[in-house]
Amino acid sequence: MHNEQPFFGALGCTSAIVFTACGAAYGTAKAGVGVCSSGVLRPDLTVRSMLADSGAKPHDPLIPSLDIVPVVMAGILGIYGLVVSVLIANSLSQTVALFTSLVQLGAGLSVGLCGLAAGFAIGIVGDAGVRGAAQQPRLYVGMILILIFAEVLGKMPLFLPWL
Repeated sequence: MHNEQPFFGALGCTSAIVFTACGAAYGTAKAGVGVCSSGVLRPDLTVRSMLADSGAKPHDPLIPSLDIVPVVMAGILGIYGLVVSVLIANSLSQTVALFTSLVQLGAGLSVGLCGLAAGFAIGIVGDAGVRGAAQQPRLYVGMILILIFAEVLGKMPLFLPWL
């Protein structure tokens, strides 16, 4: 007798981590290109002081910049996939019902594909936003708001079961 039911749960577990990691990688790469390009245009904006009480000089190269926010937000998408993968993996068993296994597949696919889409959005907005903010600093707040909306795309499947 063959028992294919656990396969679907394992596929959901894999889908969650793989697709969110792809989205995070794309978002990080695309936004990182924007950070590097803005550093060529305005190197003074790429590295600026965020720690006033640390005694660091305003242009200390060891202090991170606010321009890396899109890169960090893209990387967080991979954590969402990791959390869901661990939750699914902990509930896998040889005797799982077909319905449960298909629900796990659906959960993994929804988190993974939403994370992939959010990574694309964060990468594109981060690239254009950081370059634009280097030329016109007033665009920074708008870029952050759009990045928040893009990040919500990746969080949405995490909250759907509780709605």
